[in-house]
Amino acid sequence: MPFCLLALLGLAGCVAETPVTTTTTEVTRTVTNGPVATQPVTREVLVTQEPPPVRVETRTVAPGPSYVWTNGYWQWTGAGYAWVPGHWIVRPRPAAVWVEGHWVRRPGGWLWVAGHWQ
Repeated sequence: MPFCLLALLGLAGCVAETPVTTTTTEVTRTVTNGPVATQPVTREVLVTQEPPPVRVETRTVAPGPSYVWTNGYWQWTGAGYAWVPGHWIVRPRPAAVWVEGHWVRRPGGWLWVAGHWQ
């Protein structure tokens, strides 16, 4: 009996988890919209790990007529994905249309395109 117990304990140490490696690549680019020398810099992060499927959320009642619902999305944290829940935002002008943020497949990984107003 003691031999069987020792054998089982010895085998328990043989199981090893395979480490998961996720690589991210950060690309910084300057966006120019005109002759001004100081333009905003945007940071693009290329993530090699595919984002999880989008969650289905329940919308609450709009706080007012000028509010628009923005769906939740998966945000890359540098180590994994974290869910950012949907919420209501105020429309900046009556004709403004919200374009949802989304992940786009690129060579070498996934790129986040942030939501924005048009």
